[in-house]
Amino acid sequence: MMPIYIKNESSNELLAEIAKDLWDLPTQIKELEIWLLSNPLNLTPSNYIVDIGFSIRDNACGGGAILSPKAMAIMGNLGVKLYLSEYGD
Repeated sequence: MMPIYIKNESSNELLAEIAKDLWDLPTQIKELEIWLLSNPLNLTPSNYIVDIGFSIRDNACGGGAILSPKAMAIMGNLGVKLYLSEYGD
């Protein structure tokens, strides 16, 4: 059930959980981007962690997740560190 966790880095306060039970990285990145574009005004610039737990896709051979420059800019402006936590089957 590893979702994407969004936390305050200093207090470890959980701010949001998104993409519950979705383990493929392309879907998770899409869900994160939707959340970022919908919620950036709910957070003030600080130090945040976005932790994405994912599993490698069967038969993956390239391609995959894309995070837009707009979403990356929001993360940079808010002080977000992105953790990519790979899990096995």
